Amino acid sequence: MNKAYLLIGGNMNNRKKQLQKAAAKIGETCGTITRLSHFYETAAWGKTNQPAFLNQALMLNTLLSPRHLLDSILDIETGMGRRRVEKFGPRIIDIDILLWNDKVIDQPGLKIPHPELPNRRFALEPLSEIASGIIHPVLKKSILCMLEECTDALAVRKLEN
Repeated sequence: MNKAYLLIGGNMNNRKKQLQKAAAKIGETCGTITRLSHFYETAAWGKTNQPAFLNQALMLNTLLSPRHLLDSILDIETGMGRRRVEKFGPRIIDIDILLWNDKVIDQPGLKIPHPELPNRRFALEPLSEIASGIIHPVLKKSILCMLEECTDALAVRKLEN
């Protein structure tokens, strides 16, 4: 069994409902979700003139390979109405693979751990809630240590479920 950590997020329509729908579809098609963080709200990153994002981290036990998991989550995004129109633009759903076991994968279109993870507080905050002691396979630091060292100044607010 493989353990993957994912980040789901979005800033269109009913954000919480979209994240709940995405998590349900991930559980139906990709494996068993064993942990879910709270929802976290943050201003848009990269392209700031858009609504705030809601994000949530999840831990997934899966029999899928990393490539098959990526294909499955891309299908979920498309099925939920995700259209890739502009980089960092608004989106109904975004699903990223943050970590895969303790592996480093560098293939066309698939980079694990997510290369921007150390630089994005909106990903580290929810991931730290469910996996603070996990060691990043490249940086050899815990997720909590990475969060404490993160220089991203964008405020991230934990919401009560």
